[in-house]
Amino acid sequence: MKGSAAMAIPQKQIYTETDYYDLPEDVRAELIDGQIYYQAAPSRAHQKILSELHITIGTYIRSKGGSCEVYPAPFAVKLHEDRKTIVEPDISVICDHNKLTDRGCTGAPDWIIEIVSPGNSSHDYIRKLNLYADAGVREYWIVNPVQESIYVYHLEETKFGTNAYSFQDKIKVNIYDDLWIDFKEITL
Repeated sequence: MKGSAAMAIPQKQIYTETDYYDLPEDVRAELIDGQIYYQAAPSRAHQKILSELHITIGTYIRSKGGSCEVYPAPFAVKLHEDRKTIVEPDISVICDHNKLTDRGCTGAPDWIIEIVSPGNSSHDYIRKLNLYADAGVREYWIVNPVQESIYVYHLEETKFGTNAYSFQDKIKVNIYDDLWIDFKEITL
């Protein structure tokens, strides 16, 4: 290419774990494949569901003397040690204490619940589903307050199997033998 100028191809900035942790505390964001995704403040319905689920799961674990721990957002989950991805699931259940750090969790939680916000539905249904499947999350729930639906994904070999439910259903938690969550009891 003698005589022609080389044109630089514009590159997206790649953010790192350091960039993520340097964000101000009041900024809600996730780092996915080196890109920052900012999050709006959740709605009251979102927070009500989050609170009810957190209490239900925590009470169950405590009543069984279980070793798992449940964390509501904001709680940083670095799915892979070697990748530039840190998410903040609405609820994370971690049963391997070796994954817990002062900053959150490194590795796949056993169970993740995301509560859909109107502006981020594809983020939860597509991007995060693929991230969680790749990381080895055992169970992933997507709760949609607007549609009053719950999608339950459980790991089967190397892909998620799916079941769909409504807010009128009592749903079995796959990672436990005897935990059911009755969405009729979650009043908005």
